Amino acid sequence: MQNCTIAFIGSGNMSRSLIGGLITNDVKPEQLIATDPDSEQRDAIAKQFGISTLENNNEAVAKADVILLAVKPQVMHEVVSNIADAVKGTSKLVISIAAGVRLASITEWLGESAAAIRVMPNTPALIQAGAAALYANEHATEAQKNTAEAMLRSVGTAIWLDSEDQMDAVTALSGSGPAYFFYFMEAMEKAAIEMGLSKENARLLTIETAVGASKMALLSSSDPATLRKQVTSPGGTTEQALNTFIQGKMDELVQKAMEAAKQRSIELSQSFGK
Repeated sequence: MQNCTIAFIGSGNMSRSLIGGLITNDVKPEQLIATDPDSEQRDAIAKQFGISTLENNNEAVAKADVILLAVKPQVMHEVVSNIADAVKGTSKLVISIAAGVRLASITEWLGESAAAIRVMPNTPALIQAGAAALYANEHATEAQKNTAEAMLRSVGTAIWLDSEDQMDAVTALSGSGPAYFFYFMEAMEKAAIEMGLSKENARLLTIETAVGASKMALLSSSDPATLRKQVTSPGGTTEQALNTFIQGKMDELVQKAMEAAKQRSIELSQSFGK
């Protein structure tokens, strides 16, 4: 990415996290451009990172080798259609991080020969702990794929999918997943307070337990089922709690919840692709 200029269309949180990650990984601020219709957003991101900002998307696209679309899915059609002429007939790479907008729709709006990559990031990218999945169309070169992967790896982990259909499962897993963990942590904290712990101690112990368990899973060669068994003594307190989860069919509830998220992702793809 040393000689690559990247334009971020939209200056929200995800653009900020990626820009920060890229600069941390030695991408020069002068290689980055951000646009936004809100002048306050442009001023804030320019001040924070020392990068150029523009109001006009086409001006930014004309200067860029890579265009990252970080706008709401509801306005994606309009935004992409407006920059299509600046992309057609070029070797520019277009990356979309908009949930629910399929590559077929993006390339239809841009022109069928456009190199495009779809990415599903997640919010922990804001603290360089993201988990992203990528899928490229047939026009993206290996060099362009490497560039996209490097961009996402600057803020966490990145994997490639074999099929775009898998993106709906990724949305249900890592895209929506942080909220599931926050919900479980919220329930643990509430239960601990009701058992007599102070709010401050309940919150601290909940967070540190989540961090510790995640680190163990990350650093261990064992799968989660094995790790669970290793910390569950027969007849002990942990077993009693887990038996309650099992009796409540928690695994089936998780499956049902993720299927609901996946189905909603499919529905949004059909809606936003029109």
